[in-house]
Formats: sequence, C-alpha cells, structure tokens
Amino acid sequence: MRRLPPNRERFFWQEVRAVCKESRVLQGRAFCQHGDTSVYQHSLHVTYESCLFAERYHLPVDYSALIRGALLHDYFLYDWHDKTHMHKRPHGFYHPKAALKNAMEDFALTEKEQNIIKRHMFPLTIIPPGCIEAWIVCFVDKVCSTKETLYRGKILRRRPLLRASKLRKTG
Repeated sequence: MRRLPPNRERFFWQEVRAVCKESRVLQGRAFCQHGDTSVYQHSLHVTYESCLFAERYHLPVDYSALIRGALLHDYFLYDWHDKTHMHKRPHGFYHPKAALKNAMEDFALTEKEQNIIKRHMFPLTIIPPGCIEAWIVCFVDKVCSTKETLYRGKILRRRPLLRASKLRKTG
C-alpha cells in the first residue's frame, strides 16, 4: 500500500482536520456518493490519492490548495439520489457550482482552490481546469469514482488510512 512520506502525511491530516473543523464537510457522511461510499469518504479518498499522485510524479503543486480544493470538490451538501430534493439535474453538470457556492460560504478560497472545485467535472463542465492541481483532482476523481462504483467499499477497506475509524478522528 502506498503512503505519503511522514512529513506530508502529517501535513495532510492537519489540513483535513482544519477544513473539517471550519465547515460542514462532515455532513457528507450522511449522503451516499458512489456505491456504498459516502460523499465524505469519496472526497477524502480523492484528496489522499491526489496527494499521492502529485508526490509519485514529483509535480510542483501547492499541497494546501490541492488538499482544500479536493476535499471540497463535492461539497454540495445534498443527496443527489433523492428524486424529491430540489437540486438541479443532471447532477454531474451542476454540482460543481453548488459545491463552490457552499465552499465560498464557509471559506475564503484562493483562485486555485475555486478552480479545482469548479472544473473537476471536465469535460462535462466545458471549460478545462486552469492549474495543475485542478487537473490532478479532475483525473483522480474519475479514477476514484469508477473504483468506488465497481468495487463497492472494497477500495476503502484496502486503504486503512481512509477507513471509517480513521475518519472519525478528523471530526
């Protein structure tokens, strides 16, 4: 199992805890995302894998922006499977706007963080990502979503850092 280097790992969890403490991110535990993965688990999965990707390929990224943008990329705060909810459909096209709106209510976001959230659904959102961090999250989100849908929870069971017991410690 791949892990971030110890110093990057510590920084990762400090950033995640700070975002969770200052926001409604933990509400994502109540909403299903892909298969039996919650929105919170999915967002954390994408965040960690994005950092691993940047680390593995020695990419010159702003890790703080990468972590914050990735963790907030699906910050839409509703169950998109609920047909009675008033969210706009189709969800894939519209949720980046909802996530950005919610994130802007809770944080002062940098342009880079806004771009990560706004452009993570490219090519559904026509304008492509504008920075390397946004491209990473865009790509990793699709990989994680596919794995979560196809393997229904097996992915997170194989990644001990992201299992529910570890997630509870961030709250």
